Amino acid sequence: MVLEMKVPSPGESITEVEIAEWLVQDGDYVEKDQAIAEVDSDKATLELPAEESGIITLKAEEGDAVAVGEVVCLIDTSAAKPEGDSGASPAVKQEAKEEPVKVEASKPAEVKKETYASGTPSPAAKKILDEKGIESATVSGSGRDGRITKEDAVKAVPSMGSPTGGSRGESRSKLSMLRRKVAERLVAAKNETAMLTTFNEVDMSPIFELRKQYKETFKEKHGVSLGFMSFFTKAVVRALELYPAVNSMIDGKEMLSYDFCDISIAVSGPKGLMVPVIRNAENLTFRGVEAEVKRLAIRAREGEITVDEMTGGTFTITNGGVFGSMLSTPIINPPQSAILGMHNIVERPIAKDGQVVIAPIMFVALSYDHRIIDGKESVGFLVAVKEALESPEELLMDGNVKKALEL
Repeated sequence: MVLEMKVPSPGESITEVEIAEWLVQDGDYVEKDQAIAEVDSDKATLELPAEESGIITLKAEEGDAVAVGEVVCLIDTSAAKPEGDSGASPAVKQEAKEEPVKVEASKPAEVKKETYASGTPSPAAKKILDEKGIESATVSGSGRDGRITKEDAVKAVPSMGSPTGGSRGESRSKLSMLRRKVAERLVAAKNETAMLTTFNEVDMSPIFELRKQYKETFKEKHGVSLGFMSFFTKAVVRALELYPAVNSMIDGKEMLSYDFCDISIAVSGPKGLMVPVIRNAENLTFRGVEAEVKRLAIRAREGEITVDEMTGGTFTITNGGVFGSMLSTPIINPPQSAILGMHNIVERPIAKDGQVVIAPIMFVALSYDHRIIDGKESVGFLVAVKEALESPEELLMDGNVKKALEL
């Protein structure tokens, strides 16, 4: 019996996927539930498992865009598993066979013949070189006996007085469906929103002190680290409750507001930027936020994240500081109306109680859609985030650190 394997639907709004990579070769024997391909949708990369065991026949090439429900391969379920088949592909098995080493007599190296034509451009090449202002003596000819051809002249680049002789190769590769969709959304966000960015700075000393005092105990008890993301998530939730317009979206001629906080977190994955969502962050403790951040980040980086886990956020937090960014203007993640950018933490001199002191400072940025969020609300929101981060024990922990950290 020959089984037709069709592309399953990765999500409600997805109509086609792209074959990113076949993990097996045509004619291989595959086991049921074995991953046979990676497919890209416009939201995530997913693995395609074999529905039955048998010999596989591929019906699509890598890079092909195939519609949901379209047949991508056939599996002959009546075929017996080859004896001694360890699951390796025929190509791998062929390489594994020992082959006698062939020894060829060494050939004398070719000696390039130097003639009067060496380094002399053809008439067409000379015209091109003259137009570019390039001396023929600086161009290496690839024609017969070293003659400079028209192609050599076209490829020649003016040295600008600094000849290096280095490689000037190029490569071209197709963008994945996910990367193309991200590109479209970023351009749309810039073109279709009235995006502005407001900035502030945060003295991270109080959080440093809390982490220094409790992070080991927190990790021993809960199995996750007490990072910065839980403080920022809790601070954002508090600020969203104070400024609900920031937790809203434009839907046609209406303003759609939410009474819950689904916080998207930007994560760099193997296929590009992914934005999984922490659901109902307003109900999570510090431990709950850290556990969910860890779970989602691991799934994103291992390519296991699902479309549902990246859909429906109401506000985004992105952390360019992990890559060393000092300051940036993050782009809104549509249809959301705002995004908070975290950056690196650097010791800087600041004024505190009339004295100049050194403190760990982070610059934060809030990009927002001015069509729905006014300047007063955007600045007030970011100030509320700053206040919560600089007074976490009072504003985020209700004055009881151990209870908040569940210690």
